[in-house]
Amino acid sequence: MIPVAFRIKRRFNNIGYKFTSMCKGGLYLYDNIYDKDHNYRTQIDILLENDEYVIAVEVKAEVRENDIEHHINRLEILREWRNERNYPSIKIRGAIAGAIFPDEFKLKVLEAGMYVLEQSGDTMLLEVPETDKLRDF
Repeated sequence: MIPVAFRIKRRFNNIGYKFTSMCKGGLYLYDNIYDKDHNYRTQIDILLENDEYVIAVEVKAEVRENDIEHHINRLEILREWRNERNYPSIKIRGAIAGAIFPDEFKLKVLEAGMYVLEQSGDTMLLEVPETDKLRDF
């Protein structure tokens, strides 16, 4: 069985991203984000990266409404953190993955310009926001 992080990477690569780097909590620089005074700011569950994009994925067993706003805040913190460290300016996008993903929350995630990843048996389904709603952070 392929771990969730690799299935997520595969789904994004299948739609053209071609991510060259993937990290998941605890394995990379982005795991926990701290400010300049070493105060904890946030955590990234899965981070996919190539030369043009970063997609930060929040993984939940069951997605709830407040997860959407929390992830938007997390993406804004990630952008600030990258800017403070003079990382190359690339597009940051968001996705929320869940095993239980109520339809009303899927719609809210898509309207917020982020991707929806839903576990369906051994398959990871990917829903893409409309092009004009896709949001870069």
